[in-house]
Amino acid sequence: MELVSLVGLALATLAAVLLAVQNVLIRIATDRGDVGDAVVVMMGVNLALVGPLAVVLHYPDYGLSWEAVGVFAAAGLAGLVFGRLCTFAGIDRIGASRTTPVVSASALVSTVLAVWLLDESLTTAHVVGIALIVVGVAVISWVTATDANADVSLRGVGLSLLFPVGAAAFVGIEPVLVRAGLGSGTPILVGLGVMMSTAFASYVGYRKLRLDTLRVPVRSPHARWYVGAGLASTIGLLAYFGALASAPVVLVVPITHTAPLLVIGLSAVFLPRRLERVTWPLLAAALVVVIGATLVSLSG
Repeated sequence: MELVSLVGLALATLAAVLLAVQNVLIRIATDRGDVGDAVVVMMGVNLALVGPLAVVLHYPDYGLSWEAVGVFAAAGLAGLVFGRLCTFAGIDRIGASRTTPVVSASALVSTVLAVWLLDESLTTAHVVGIALIVVGVAVISWVTATDANADVSLRGVGLSLLFPVGAAAFVGIEPVLVRAGLGSGTPILVGLGVMMSTAFASYVGYRKLRLDTLRVPVRSPHARWYVGAGLASTIGLLAYFGALASAPVVLVVPITHTAPLLVIGLSAVFLPRRLERVTWPLLAAALVVVIGATLVSLSG
């Protein structure tokens, strides 16, 4: 295997591991911490790490047009604000091992939008992958309902599952917008910087409008988990884009789609049973979703 592909393989593996670590850390943090605090800290860490890199490395030509700014800003709102809020709310309510595979169904959303808006074709592999995603998500829903505590109604479980489903929708919109932005010639780091700046400013502004007490939870016992998740998400994003720049998509995508399985493994090993109940049906369903998402992603 060529050196470039080996670098891409290593970066893709790192991205998958860090996404899994991020979600497990969020599960720990939101056990008694606040989802809103987690989002603010993660966005702040993302921006603090990526913003200066983009400014320094691409000075003075950032390759930005007003159209590109608008597209990347929309991508930031979809993926980094609404996608994260829904993902973290799902992790808080039903756990990381159930939320992460459902969010992987974002590949289905991206494919539908690409076929509809970008005039891409729908292949047999797409159809098979979509069917596997639907079946896998349905089984995860059934497992979640079956494992629910006696004091939690099925309606409550169903409402909780809306969060990861919503996250899949928002995260699925993001790559279509990013693709449009990068197509205008904007460098990856600059695009990420615009996304992260928009996400941070809009979420903080929203909290201010609601007159929420907005504070950086430095002294919170959960602060280290928030910061750890922020570091994992930032380095994971950079590793993912670096992998795509260094190796073929057919190598990168299957590896990054193993994140749900890594989450289940980490949850089983490191999290107490009261936080995550990992079962064989859940593992099998997650595997089906991973295979389906990989088929959909690689059949473009």
